[in-house]
Amino acid sequence: MAKAMTLLWGAGSPPCWRVMIALEEKNLQGYNQKLLSFDKMEHKSKEVLDINPRGQLPTFKHRNTIVNDSYAVCFYLESQFKSQGNKLIPDSQEEQALMYQRMFEGLTFYDKLNAVIYYDWFVPEGERHESALSRNKEALTTELKLWEGYLQKLGSGSHVAGPSFTLADVVIFPTVAYLFRFGLSAKRYPKLGEYYNLLKDRPSVKASWPPHWLENPEGQDTLKDI
Repeated sequence: MAKAMTLLWGAGSPPCWRVMIALEEKNLQGYNQKLLSFDKMEHKSKEVLDINPRGQLPTFKHRNTIVNDSYAVCFYLESQFKSQGNKLIPDSQEEQALMYQRMFEGLTFYDKLNAVIYYDWFVPEGERHESALSRNKEALTTELKLWEGYLQKLGSGSHVAGPSFTLADVVIFPTVAYLFRFGLSAKRYPKLGEYYNLLKDRPSVKASWPPHWLENPEGQDTLKDI
């Protein structure tokens, strides 16, 4: 089944990592994959644009079905392969509702992280202002406190939507991993640190760990003062 799938992805991309975790969780190893370089602008190549006119990664194809947005791919995989691998949408009405809520809040979480760690990438040099970056950091701090509170309320050892590992974890863990990769203090945010440690050794996460992180495990200190 997996041999009928193709994933075009880029290292250092949380959206790509979401899809790779989902594929592992559904026991769909052995899919065709191609690692592309953002630095070389390979995500804007004809190969990608022919499948994804937005020129973004991940780009995913299953037989003749094309699904490009990372959330859409994760939902697609769970829908098409419900009985295979791990169940990622809980039966409980309450847990399912919280899963959907946290998933879509996760998009805001990811955007606020990007606005800080990739500020110089997104904003042209002549348009950069310390005051703008400072506001972005304040917004990220507020967001971090929100997620710290969510995890505090759920209790020690919980996943982001309750006791079970769900699609919410599939899409949010890469954002949390990037926080600590870029120097976030686990002492300042102990619940996020606990959540990171809970999942970092999960088989699906380890199997899809960004290759350049393995080569250079040190990370950066961009978020050390957040």
